[in-house]
Amino acid sequence: MPKKKEEIKDVQPIRDYDQITDMKWALKRFCGERDYILFLVGINTGLRISDLLKLKAKDLKRKKKVMIKEGKTEKPRTIHLENIYGELNEYINSLGGTVWLFPSRKGDKPITRIQAYRQLNKAAQMVDITEGIGTHTMRKTFGYWHYKQFRDVAELQMILNHSHPEITLKYIGITDEQIENNLKNFSL
Repeated sequence: MPKKKEEIKDVQPIRDYDQITDMKWALKRFCGERDYILFLVGINTGLRISDLLKLKAKDLKRKKKVMIKEGKTEKPRTIHLENIYGELNEYINSLGGTVWLFPSRKGDKPITRIQAYRQLNKAAQMVDITEGIGTHTMRKTFGYWHYKQFRDVAELQMILNHSHPEITLKYIGITDEQIENNLKNFSL
């Protein structure tokens, strides 16, 4: 069962690039293209699961960037799809006439947050990631790797709509990781 909101802090980003590659492989091979694309869009945009599941295929088809209104903050946000454009559009073309980007097999609705959670955890178990996986893992993974690549906490804070840089660093686990590494390497 998915974690409650107050337990989101236990969900971790995937900090090992090989594990991201393994998750993609497991999702594509054992869970299906829909779940693979959900993970791909999630880790490349940093959208919350609630915003991911509201995406409609027609709104993303043949687009390299899209403006959305975030559900939680109600702020507009541009998401860039250039890096996943080919795979995303190939998937959208395979959907046929469905409205939703991540359609449920039961009726004309998107999958639920619970279903997304189950599929992510199924893939994680297959590749021996045993802790800290949830739907928020995708957003945190985006944040972690964005920070590692650009080292700009202020920019990431704006992207994730956090009120303080400290929140952003703690959210993606940088503070704990830095302290642990610094203590490991500390010597007088």
